[in-house]
Formats: sequence, C-alpha cells, structure tokens
Amino acid sequence: MTFIKIQNVVINTNYVAAVKLDNENGYGEKSVSILIATPKFLLFECETSSQNLYHYEWIEFTGQAANALQDYFTSCNNVIDLLPQHQESSIV
Repeated sequence: MTFIKIQNVVINTNYVAAVKLDNENGYGEKSVSILIATPKFLLFECETSSQNLYHYEWIEFTGQAANALQDYFTSCNNVIDLLPQHQESSIV
C-alpha cells in the first residue's frame, strides 16, 4: 500500500482506478484527474448481488498539483508504460 500526498489530499494508491493525464478543465487550465474507487460497506450480504460494490469519484487537480501528478504517473519508477511514445525503432 502506497500513499501519495498532493496539497491537502492524501490518496491511497490501492484505490486509484484510473488517471487522466494531459486534460484541460473548463477554464483552459491543464489538469490531471484521478478516479478513486472505494469499497461500499453493505449491511446485508444479499445486497451484494444487486448493487455495485464500489463508490467511484473523480478528483481533478490543476496547477502545481497537476504537474506533480503528471510527473508521478509518467515516471517509469511508478508506472509501467506499455506503449512508450519515444520508442526508438531499429532498421534491420
């Protein structure tokens, strides 16, 4: 389990479901959005079959926070890039 702190928000990375990099909000500012999936605690076991087990919420960051998150989620130390953009091709 890893936690990341950005401004006054601490995020448990176990609950990060998706990240949108290089976004723009309605004001034209660069933004990074994180989809957080937190488990719902149900009172009765029979509720599990008919309802979603997670609560989803998008959190948007702008400014320095967006830049820091962009760096974190594009770092090869934190995320494996399956299709790198700067891939060198060799001609055989």
